[in-house]
Amino acid sequence: MVLGSERVFCCPGCQAVAENIVASGLEGYYRERDRGGRTAGAPVPAELLARFDHPAAQQEFVRREGRYACAELSLENVSCAACAWLIERRLGQDDAVAQASVNLSNHRLRLVWDSERQPLSGLLAALEAIGYRARPFRADTHAAQLAGEARTQVIRVAVAGLGAMQAMMYGMGLYIGAFQGIDAEYRDYLRWISGLVTTPVFLYAGWPFYRSAWRALRARTLNMDVPVSIALVGTFLASWYATLIQGGETYFDSVCMFIFFLLTSRYLELKARQRAGETAASQLLLVPRLAHRLLPDGRRETVAADDLRAGDAILIEAGEAVPCDARVTAGHGSVSEALLTGEPLPLPKRAGDDLIGGSINGDQPLHAEVTRTGGDTVLATLHQLLSRALSEKPLIAQRADRMAHFFVARVLVLAVLVYIGWQFVDPTQAFWATLAVLVATCPCALSVATPAALTTATHTLAREGFLLTRGHVLDSLAQATHVVFDKTGTLTLGQLTLREFDVLRGDRAQALALIAGLEAGSAHPIAHAMQALARDADIAPASFDDTPVLQPADGVSARLAGRAYRFGHARFALGADADTGEQSLTLWLSDDDGALARVVFEDQLRPEALPVLQALRARGLKTLLMSGDPSSVPAQVAATLGLDDWQAGMTPADKQQAIAALQAQGAVVAMVGDGVNDAPGLGQAHLGIAMGSGTDLAQTSADVVLLGDRLPALLPAFSVAERTAAIVRQNLRWALGYNLAILPPAALGFVPPWLAALGMSLSSLLVVLNALRLRKAA
Repeated sequence: MVLGSERVFCCPGCQAVAENIVASGLEGYYRERDRGGRTAGAPVPAELLARFDHPAAQQEFVRREGRYACAELSLENVSCAACAWLIERRLGQDDAVAQASVNLSNHRLRLVWDSERQPLSGLLAALEAIGYRARPFRADTHAAQLAGEARTQVIRVAVAGLGAMQAMMYGMGLYIGAFQGIDAEYRDYLRWISGLVTTPVFLYAGWPFYRSAWRALRARTLNMDVPVSIALVGTFLASWYATLIQGGETYFDSVCMFIFFLLTSRYLELKARQRAGETAASQLLLVPRLAHRLLPDGRRETVAADDLRAGDAILIEAGEAVPCDARVTAGHGSVSEALLTGEPLPLPKRAGDDLIGGSINGDQPLHAEVTRTGGDTVLATLHQLLSRALSEKPLIAQRADRMAHFFVARVLVLAVLVYIGWQFVDPTQAFWATLAVLVATCPCALSVATPAALTTATHTLAREGFLLTRGHVLDSLAQATHVVFDKTGTLTLGQLTLREFDVLRGDRAQALALIAGLEAGSAHPIAHAMQALARDADIAPASFDDTPVLQPADGVSARLAGRAYRFGHARFALGADADTGEQSLTLWLSDDDGALARVVFEDQLRPEALPVLQALRARGLKTLLMSGDPSSVPAQVAATLGLDDWQAGMTPADKQQAIAALQAQGAVVAMVGDGVNDAPGLGQAHLGIAMGSGTDLAQTSADVVLLGDRLPALLPAFSVAERTAAIVRQNLRWALGYNLAILPPAALGFVPPWLAALGMSLSSLLVVLNALRLRKAA
């Protein structure tokens, strides 16, 4: 009984659902189901988009870059370079937008805007208005979205292919009949059948071209799909007109073939771009969804990894992935960080060691404390840096974009001139020659020539452990003349071992506690060595009255019980005039009365440093050492490695000024460093390269991060940069040369529209395949 009447149901399932609705007092559903409800209508799109303005929602995908907000978004309905250009142009018209960059390889948008002047919902609505949907990026749903778009594109290609075969079969009959004679009724029959076969191909398979062109026209601009759509619509309508008046010529087969070739080319181009876009960032999918959180009473609970917070105690079972960045509190074992560093061998971990989210625990369970979650983890940060690099367009890419869109307007003007010219020669050929010009000179290949090469090179280097964080890196690498290195942690392992610990006043435990307290929170190798020494001796770091103040390249100081303590190089700890005759890495602990202790460290050169530097010099690059160490160690390192020049005892400002001086002489400088004292130099250099184990400040100041501290990754980087520059030049020459070469025969009527479509498709595919040669690092 529903609404006072007996109802007949198609099956017991529907009957059970209806009975449940009635029993719940919701039978009014049957009155309202066919029209909008009076009290709970569906939210309008503006209301849906406004949800993304809520601060709680933006915590998941928006971060701050100075006064700007930055978000990474997934895009739907993006089919080619024309779509990417239109999205960037439309968002760029908003004064609140500082940057809008589309990564065509994975359909992602990096948006940087002033959230005080324009809410995110307003920008999303602007995209909706021209037919594109943008939503916060999530690795899992984004992969499913790309797969769905690829399936739709395959279906369109299949429809166009079947239609092209059928239309060509009927077209052959018409072509043969034109030479050997054919009755009008049979000719008209074949035309009608061809038109009926072509219509679904034109409407369904060709829809992406018309949609893209319409979006561009609505935005009062032109893109590459405008001339393509004009050609398709013109040919289709002209063929139907000839069919209806039973005269003229029909080109239904050309329409089908045109759409089939274009769709096939774009599908292959899409798959090639996606192959080029396989990176370490996709390893985000390997971070587990669940984690084992330990409760104060010793029990454990399984929770979502997203629910973990800094300070939580977790258990990582053998064979499991680490759910977030953490620090081992108990247990020891081996952990594989291959997803980040590329090193296949697992690394030993014990209490006090850091774990990277996504790394794989070995054969022993580990207890750990959560240090960073979500977007703050190492893997997420590197993912954001890589996305930023891919979204930034170097000058060569910007020039190629301007060149491509300069072509579109000129192509339309040229097509009009060709049409007018043919009116004086042979009016029957004017329409088809104009279509051939529109199709043949579409600058699709020109538009994808540069992005395809840059994207492929970026991901190739990421696999090698050379993670680009800025878009200009490849340009700068190809032009570099000088490479400047820091010493500790860059050319050396940065794993300092204690050679001498001489206590001059007081006792060893007190001195060690003071040093450990002064170095608390520091990421410098010296700090790690002293903290480990205090931990092994079970000595608690001293608690100072104020926060220790770091003087980069000199030392650290703080006050305790009214006395000032310093730990660092002699000139810092003992005074500017101190002369200790240091011949190695020697540091001093002092108070107001003078020296308390003397600490001597040893460091080892990286075994790969010598061959890397030799290879760089073989490429014609000048290699220099700039170190903050005032001892004789930098001179010994420079002599051992055969560096062209070296300087020691440099402050951060000294390094920055020295690099600026080189640049003033015309040098293009790349700097490799890892510490806080390297940050100014990394920022000053044309190309800053930070070691993966370096400080956060060094990495944010750099243009490249060397994952796993793999110094040899420098070599394929220079090689790939040079090959990228060569391939970009090849692609641009080919694309431009093809367009100029095909223009005269197309304008003179020697190239039919379908052949022009085939040539344009193959031209676009060729530049992408050429770019894929960069997938090999050497």
